[in-house]
Amino acid sequence: MTNQSNPQQFIGKGYVHLYFGDGKGKTTAALGLALRSMGAGLRVFLGQFVKGMTYSEIKALDRFSDLVTVRQYGLDCFIYNEPTKEDIRVARKGLSEVSRILKEGSYQLVILDEINIALYYNLFSVTEVLDLLKSRHWGVEVVLTGRKPDPVLIDYADLVTEMQEVKHYYRKGIEARSGIES
Repeated sequence: MTNQSNPQQFIGKGYVHLYFGDGKGKTTAALGLALRSMGAGLRVFLGQFVKGMTYSEIKALDRFSDLVTVRQYGLDCFIYNEPTKEDIRVARKGLSEVSRILKEGSYQLVILDEINIALYYNLFSVTEVLDLLKSRHWGVEVVLTGRKPDPVLIDYADLVTEMQEVKHYYRKGIEARSGIES
């Protein structure tokens, strides 16, 4: 039985999860945890770095606006080019907002989707991310996703899962399908 009147007491100490790798499923795993958390009456914050488009999961989460808040800290997909000054500005603004949210503790689960990619492209530093993780409210669970994590985050995280691609139909030219990959 959940304690929905005070979900912060229900979760206890928050831990840091890291979902990374070249395989499909990092964001999907994070959203599965979000669904489980919302089912227990916990509040969820999803901050998507690098992403700025409307994906099917964002549309679905709109239905749970009483339990989940979604913010995107990306403009468009720049991963095939260098990030612009505006990409960096938007990501840094997001990092600042996330820092405040983590300290407040009003969300019991905070997902920082594609934060590893933001770090890989030097939109901000791993030291900045580590500082905000260390200064978060005691009861906030955090999920970090994205390919190419910094080894410092692998060491810091309490739970690390690598998604490894064994086989993917994308390699046969199958494009992303709405509701499955996007």
